[in-house]
Amino acid sequence: MRKLVVLTFISLDGVIQAPGGEGEDPSGGFDLEGWTVPYFDKLLGNVMNKQMSKPFDLLLGRVTYEIFASYWPEHADEWPGINEATKYVASHEPMEFTWENSIQLEGNVVEEIKELKAGDGPDLQVYGSGNFVQTLLANDLVDELWLKIFPITLGKGKQLFGKGTIPAAFKLIESKSSPSGVIIASYKRDGEIKLGSFS
Repeated sequence: MRKLVVLTFISLDGVIQAPGGEGEDPSGGFDLEGWTVPYFDKLLGNVMNKQMSKPFDLLLGRVTYEIFASYWPEHADEWPGINEATKYVASHEPMEFTWENSIQLEGNVVEEIKELKAGDGPDLQVYGSGNFVQTLLANDLVDELWLKIFPITLGKGKQLFGKGTIPAAFKLIESKSSPSGVIIASYKRDGEIKLGSFS
């Protein structure tokens, strides 16, 4: 059984859109691209390097895949294993791939992902892919959330917990904070929500 892990940078108000720089994802008129950069310190970089060095395959939406495919094939020294990893891409539009080991998920994407999770292989890591993540959340396919929570509110942009969010409990499995104030928190799926009363 393979785990499906969502790794994302997120603002205090839940925004995940275009954290890395200008031109990344200006859709919807988003003009605050690159909002993580001033907070990126050595500790956060070390955490990212550790998480990205685990055995992995990628599961991405079309837009994030295209961003990755335009950069990583020429910068594989910055992310060892990225070219060798299988890149599964969820897209309703026909795609032509030049990046090695790229496969389009066609047909019933949810069922295909369930089959991938049930099979052998490394964990499936999801980066960005804000719209696609809603499908994963709505169908309870996310096993772990590896969040980097930045001390900033943006007031607009794509949300991690948007229309796909369902009632679900998670358990904190690791946490730390960086000198720049970024909270690094990893959660695993932990069954149903438990209700109670203070009365």
